[in-house]
Amino acid sequence: MDDLKDVKLIVLGTVQDGGAPHLGCSRSCCTNLYATPDPNRKVVSLGIVDNASGKTFLIEASPDLIPQWHALSEFSNNTITQPSGIFITHAHIGHYTGLMYLGRESLNTNLIPVYAMPNMTAFLSEHGPWNQLIALQNINLQPLISGVEEPLTPSLSIMPFEVPHRDEYSETVGFVITGPTKKVLFIPDIDKWELWSESILSKIKSVDLAFIDATFYNNAEVGYREVSEIPHPFVVESISLFKTLSEKDRNKIHFIHMNHTNPLLNETSEESEKIISLGFNIARVAMVFKI
Repeated sequence: MDDLKDVKLIVLGTVQDGGAPHLGCSRSCCTNLYATPDPNRKVVSLGIVDNASGKTFLIEASPDLIPQWHALSEFSNNTITQPSGIFITHAHIGHYTGLMYLGRESLNTNLIPVYAMPNMTAFLSEHGPWNQLIALQNINLQPLISGVEEPLTPSLSIMPFEVPHRDEYSETVGFVITGPTKKVLFIPDIDKWELWSESILSKIKSVDLAFIDATFYNNAEVGYREVSEIPHPFVVESISLFKTLSEKDRNKIHFIHMNHTNPLLNETSEESEKIISLGFNIARVAMVFKI
């Protein structure tokens, strides 16, 4: 039985915004999934369960929100049916469009707190169908400020911080989640590490767990797209940068937010085995961490 003082972080999704299988993809990475869907190929999301306070939280409202919402309830032993809040990193489809299920066409929630940065808040407030969620009091927007810690329960808090990314509609943030025993870094989307004013190495050293953007494994994987339009750090670039870290710090890292083409989605791929052999980890759905 779980200790009632435990705070747990659960991986609810690990895939890039477009999901897997990916619309229009005729590669083997997707055609096999059309025939045999993988229930663990869910768009990126984390869940938090604070047993002592009786509260749960979703990090990201992905297009897979329905099964992720249900899974979060199951991880709270079905004692909590609705999250106490939802945190949004930015206005790209894999991170906020699950909010559509909170409207009157679906669950018709009542003032569920949705935490967002100023530009993200303005985007939701000024554009349909999202502003209808506000008008009908399905959601209650809660403002976040970069660098300012938001207390959630007596033993849990979260702090957003801005990162460079394609900010067409909103700013983009990562989060530092602080539980009673551990700090967790979550950066699902970022442009190249060198474009950030902060040091990712210092960030990793300052926490106990780190969930890091792993959208593409290498540049060969994105031959079908213009790389300048999607300047994520390739995994091979990240591991080259992270090789200076101690074994303890490398072991904190869990690569997440993987494109449908990314071989790290396959647990038995040569690339996955290499990442593990180097002391890193790959986020998988239903991983649970006491924080």
